[in-house]
Amino acid sequence: MPLRVLQSRGFSRAARKLGLSESALRIAAAEIAAGLSDAKLGGVLLKKRIARGGRGKSGGFRTIAAYREDDRLVFVHVFAKNERGNITERERLALLAIGEEYMRLSRDSLDRLVGAGTLIEVANADDEEADESHSR
Repeated sequence: MPLRVLQSRGFSRAARKLGLSESALRIAAAEIAAGLSDAKLGGVLLKKRIARGGRGKSGGFRTIAAYREDDRLVFVHVFAKNERGNITERERLALLAIGEEYMRLSRDSLDRLVGAGTLIEVANADDEEADESHSR
């Protein structure tokens, strides 16, 4: 089964405000699946830098994701590097608890959270193209 890529509702809202696209999230997820993360934050948490359009990764975004290899990745936190350097230890512990909970959930439970809008599936490129052709 392919890696399921999700984002929390709060992450999705913040990413939209920052201008972080789903295509950038898909690329980041593929890099994480290939073993390319920027830092392991303990347990299931990883930090992944994502480039801001035209500025490169140093002027880009920092994302925190919970990841279980070959199963699921849930983006849980995002911030612009120019806004802050890193998360606090307290934030890391809170995000770790959230991430571990997402990793414990069954597929059916994940589906229910997606249905309720608590988690949002990151569309793959094929899904986006199908949506665009239906809207024409």
